[in-house]
Amino acid sequence: MNDPLIIAGKAYSSRLLVGTGKYKDFTQTREAVEASGAEIVTVAIRRTNIGQEPGQPRLLDFLSPSKYTLLPNTAGCYTAEDAVRTLRLARELLDGHDLVKLEVLGDAQTLFPDMPQTLKAAETLVKDGFKVMVYCADDPIQAKRLEEIGCVAVMPLASLIGSGMGILNPWNLRLIIDNAKVPVLVDAGVGTASDAAIAMELGCDGVLMNTAIAGAQNPVLMASAMRKAVEAGREAYLAGRMPRKLYSAAPSSPTTGMIGKA
Repeated sequence: MNDPLIIAGKAYSSRLLVGTGKYKDFTQTREAVEASGAEIVTVAIRRTNIGQEPGQPRLLDFLSPSKYTLLPNTAGCYTAEDAVRTLRLARELLDGHDLVKLEVLGDAQTLFPDMPQTLKAAETLVKDGFKVMVYCADDPIQAKRLEEIGCVAVMPLASLIGSGMGILNPWNLRLIIDNAKVPVLVDAGVGTASDAAIAMELGCDGVLMNTAIAGAQNPVLMASAMRKAVEAGREAYLAGRMPRKLYSAAPSSPTTGMIGKA
């Protein structure tokens, strides 16, 4: 099926984006990423060595930038200034790489986005030439403002980061999707394959996840399950589900022209 995900003018065949944190080692990270089929992988610049620590194992030795699109992110940043500084460092480490994921957190307890700081950082980064994919609240107004600033994708949370609670407010997601002219990807809260499928059936353009895979008992097998779920959910969305009929059953077989009846 020719149905690519287009982000910042580049086409990707996979609509599943995955993180690289919380695995037992870089070998397991690579195995899970390969099983997921993802082409875009996020990297927490403050927590993952991509060259900041000479002499230590580097993620890039296990996930080649020639094979994957790296998406540096600002996990652990609580101010716009920290987020901007972190992504400028990432651009230097990755030879001018400009596709990034912005997240500015409000507090360490919920990891909910601080939207005023997120908007401030997004405006600075876009003016600085970055292509910004942005983690945000599931607020249609804020999502639209981020799009108007120039972000290339908006990424509302489905539920709290790492919670595995799934899609808690599908109606807000639909409002964001219906009003967006840039890709909308669910970011945070997915716990299992059915959550990913639901996000795609709602019309999301993709799903980004980390803990749902890395925190599974068998991360590589879960990565494979997520790949299938995203693909199935996308196909179901494109196919168009049958209408819901409350208190109205309809037999699968025709009721007229039955054999043996006049």
